[in-house]
Amino acid sequence: MSIVEKIKANPKLKQLVLNAMMPVNQSRPRLWVKLFLNPFKHKKGKNARICRHTRIDVMPFNNFVLGNDSTIEDFCTVNNGVGDVLIGDRTRIGMSNVLIGPVTIGNDVMLAQNIVLSGLNHGYQDITITPHKQPVMKAKITIEDEVWIGANSVIVAGVTVGKHSVIAAGSIVTKDIPPYSVVVGNPAKVIKQYNPKTGIWERVNK
Repeated sequence: MSIVEKIKANPKLKQLVLNAMMPVNQSRPRLWVKLFLNPFKHKKGKNARICRHTRIDVMPFNNFVLGNDSTIEDFCTVNNGVGDVLIGDRTRIGMSNVLIGPVTIGNDVMLAQNIVLSGLNHGYQDITITPHKQPVMKAKITIEDEVWIGANSVIVAGVTVGKHSVIAAGSIVTKDIPPYSVVVGNPAKVIKQYNPKTGIWERVNK
C-alpha cells in the first residue's frame, strides 16, 4: 500500500494531513503548498496567464492545467479540492468566474463574466447532520471546444456542453447540451441547432 493510500485509509491521518495543507474551515492551500508542492504538480502552458487578482485554490492531490495561450481573468476562483480542473488552449475565463472541479474545459472556449461551473454538491439528506459535514457528491462538468458561455450563467454538476454551442446570458444549464446548439433560460432549453445539410442555424420547436 502506498503512502497516499495509507493516508486515505486512515481518517485521522487524512484530517491531519489536510490541516497541514490548508487552514481549518478554509479551502485555500497554505503558502508552503503553493511554493513547494503545486509548482511540481500543476501545469501552465506557454503564454498562459493568470491575472493578479484571482483565487487559485488548487491542491497537489488533484490536477490543475491551464493550456497554451489561455487566460484566467481577475477576481476568478478556481478550486480543485474534490476534482481536477483542466483548461485547454486559447481559452479565456472571464472576470469573476467560479470553477469548482471536477471540470474539463476544451480549446477555444469563451466564458464571459460571473459564470459558475461547480462539479460538486453537498449532501443534505441526514437532518441530524449539518450539510457541510455530509458527504460531498461530485460529477464532472465537460465544456467541449469552441463553446461560448454568456454572463451570469450556471452549469451544474455532471453536465456536458457540446462543441461550438452557445449558452445565452443568465442561463441555468441542468442537462447535457448537444453540439452546435444555442440554449437559453432557466432551466436552459435548446432554441437553435446547426443543420449541416442546409448550412443554417435552425430554430427548434419544442
